[in-house]
Amino acid sequence: MSRPEGIQLMEGNHACAWGAIDAGARFYAGYPITPSSEIAEVCARELPAYGGTYIQMEDEIGSIAAIIGASLSGKKSFTATSGPGFSLMQENLGVGIYQEVPCVVVNIQRVGPATGLATQPAQADVMQARWGTHGDHPIIAISPASVQEMYDFTIRAFNLSERFRIPVILLGDQVVGQTYENIALPDPGSLEIVERKKPTVPPEEYLPYQPDENLVPPMAAYGDKHILHASSTCHCETGYSNFKYGTNRQLLNRLKNKIYNYLDEIIDVEYFGPEKAEVTLVSFGSASRVCKYVVGLAEKEGIKVNLLRLISIWPFPDREVQEALAKTGACVVAEMNQGQVINEVNRVNTTNTPVHLASGIDGELIRPEIIMASIREAVK
Repeated sequence: MSRPEGIQLMEGNHACAWGAIDAGARFYAGYPITPSSEIAEVCARELPAYGGTYIQMEDEIGSIAAIIGASLSGKKSFTATSGPGFSLMQENLGVGIYQEVPCVVVNIQRVGPATGLATQPAQADVMQARWGTHGDHPIIAISPASVQEMYDFTIRAFNLSERFRIPVILLGDQVVGQTYENIALPDPGSLEIVERKKPTVPPEEYLPYQPDENLVPPMAAYGDKHILHASSTCHCETGYSNFKYGTNRQLLNRLKNKIYNYLDEIIDVEYFGPEKAEVTLVSFGSASRVCKYVVGLAEKEGIKVNLLRLISIWPFPDREVQEALAKTGACVVAEMNQGQVINEVNRVNTTNTPVHLASGIDGELIRPEIIMASIREAVK
């Protein structure tokens, strides 16, 4: 099929695939897994028409290894999976972070652990997205709440990945992945697309991990005149293993600082409802859609409620959450797990604002009455 244009009724996973194509992705490697398989289906059908490549791998370990290799060869690359597959990707996710490989990993979350409810939504991979791979490392993860954002945020994920030379996680869930909604597809030529920074020095002077002024090294590709060596062991600016005392500290500090020095480019939140409220909801992804509805329900009961929606999950928006907590009488964190984001909210709660949890773990979109019950408890 040709690329859809204008206003389209589209599934979230399809929107994600088209967002990747419009962002310049030309390599997809993956293994089918509910509820993300439609992304692979669109890529299998459409990528070849754009000069791209689709490979169905033997498993998710091979999938992320393949996209790392494709990216090191100069192609924008991505994969999509759900909880069990995301677990299998963790070691190679760390490889991609340490080697500074731009790529995108889409996780359409479902209920776990184990097989869980394979076709039902959850938001329980939040901490895994941050700490699933071993060692000290930064990560970027963003959370769409609609089909339109599945398209828009996929492009943003690729842009962040190329800008900062880091794997970026698009942390969706079954609701946004398999819902159909009208979305507006722009002219691809109108999109702001970030391309990776190439070396400007002569090949004989190129050091693959010598950072620029933004702490991000310009990136050659395998086969270029500039020789690229990427090692999964501790390495210096040459890219070759280097176990000299202080090398790992220098490398890890730069990997962290290239992200945390530029939080203004990464952190994104949405405010909804009145500026001042008795209760502030904190939520993300599909659960935040229910929270917007609950703001109106609470108003009918005479309770003034607003919402801070976290678009950037990692790095966590510490400042924005702190400011919201300082302006409210109580906070309710609404999430489809037993309490993961609430721990981060409490970590930055310098004003000792009472924080309550509205937890939805029934394998369906969190119900408004669950959130309203926590709001009523918060205003007692």
